[in-house]
Amino acid sequence: MESQLLISSSPHIRDEDTTDKIMKDVVIALIPALIAGIYYFGFRVLLVAVVTILACVVSEYLSRRIMKRNQTIQDFSAVVTGMLLALSLPPTIPLWIAVVGGTFAIVIVKQLFGGLGQNFMNPALAARIVLLVSWPQQMTTWINPNPDVISSATPLALIKEGVSKAELPGYLDLFIGNIAGTIGETCVPALLLGAAYLLIRRVITL
Repeated sequence: MESQLLISSSPHIRDEDTTDKIMKDVVIALIPALIAGIYYFGFRVLLVAVVTILACVVSEYLSRRIMKRNQTIQDFSAVVTGMLLALSLPPTIPLWIAVVGGTFAIVIVKQLFGGLGQNFMNPALAARIVLLVSWPQQMTTWINPNPDVISSATPLALIKEGVSKAELPGYLDLFIGNIAGTIGETCVPALLLGAAYLLIRRVITL
């Protein structure tokens, strides 16, 4: 009997973990960064996250239906994409741009290439690049995490502008996230907490 070569998409090594289980763990790991974003930049952050996630989930549902493929919204991968995209956006981003980003991430980057595991790059990052190129002003408008909500620049932008060391945020502010930036990037303890959770759950390794 001749042996046959079976060709399939990744993953090729399998265990008892399921896609939805892993995705739920990733969602839980991202929650501390989302909470930190809400704390520093206000409750509009939660609105941005909800809108972006909904855009991703609805886009996945509709695109799978139009393409006559089995539904995959129950595996939480669209939720993860929505959360990752939301956390990489400025707190002031117009909601319609967040919707465009979520739709692009799912329909163009993910589903047109076959779905989960077959896309050529991370859908959330691809969407962020497209949004940055398409709407650079809206994607680079930052606010300080304080009640006055004034426009500001990120620490890297301040360094690029050549400001003095005295004008830069202190190390403590840089660590805890009391600086301008995207929703989910500024608070180091929140990101480390999420990483620790994924390590404990053995979703990732060092």
